[in-house]
Amino acid sequence: MRTPSRGSGRTRSVLGSLAVVAILTLSACGGGDGGSDASDKASSSPSADASGDASAAPEPDLDGIPDVVAEVNGEEITKDEFVPIYTAAFQQASTQAQMGGQAPDEEALRKQTADDLVDTELLTQEAESRGIEVSDQQVDDELTALAKQNQMGSADELLAAVEEQGVTEEQARSQIETQVMVEQLAADEDGSIDPTEKELRALYARVKKQQAQSGQEGQSIPPFAQVHDQLEEQARTQQVGTVAGELVQQLRKDADITVNL
Repeated sequence: MRTPSRGSGRTRSVLGSLAVVAILTLSACGGGDGGSDASDKASSSPSADASGDASAAPEPDLDGIPDVVAEVNGEEITKDEFVPIYTAAFQQASTQAQMGGQAPDEEALRKQTADDLVDTELLTQEAESRGIEVSDQQVDDELTALAKQNQMGSADELLAAVEEQGVTEEQARSQIETQVMVEQLAADEDGSIDPTEKELRALYARVKKQQAQSGQEGQSIPPFAQVHDQLEEQARTQQVGTVAGELVQQLRKDADITVNL
């Protein structure tokens, strides 16, 4: 058993884009309920789109980034930890900006990345203080579940897919370790993060309504039973995000945080 490792445990989600693909037309599940919170930040992918050409992606200006980007209760968040996450966020923002015609706001992106890392460090420290640990088996099980959600044959196949996006197996496993840690912390804080069948059916109905309102009636939504597991995962993610976000707000009140950007 172990708590998420320092540094690598802060890796933001690089598997999120693949998980969204598996939901197909039910990607609208994420709208309206989750809110902007720490877990959403920890689980939303800044990596380039799976179909994108990472080699052609623009590079941000990294001049002026200090060796220690932030300190959280005495724990350092270093430039080496910050740069790859910020670079991925910048590349995603640049892709979006090409469609909107505006250059990404690098100052705002730097601040958001630092805030995300601070939030994740606060959650990691809180998990450690509560004795919450994550086993290698739990990481393996989550990778297997993600592979199944993405209609892949094995966790190895999933890891190979994210490696094509420039993400190493170690980084992917570290992200999953942190994700499981946040889920355990949310459950410890709130008691239960598992949705009821009634809640899942309400979510499914809401997705259908959103699709109709967006003028996408021509796209067929799979039957409830077919997407039950994806809906359950989405609902869990939203609940974890809500609980973790509220917990981060509490932790920030008493934390000693210095951001050097």
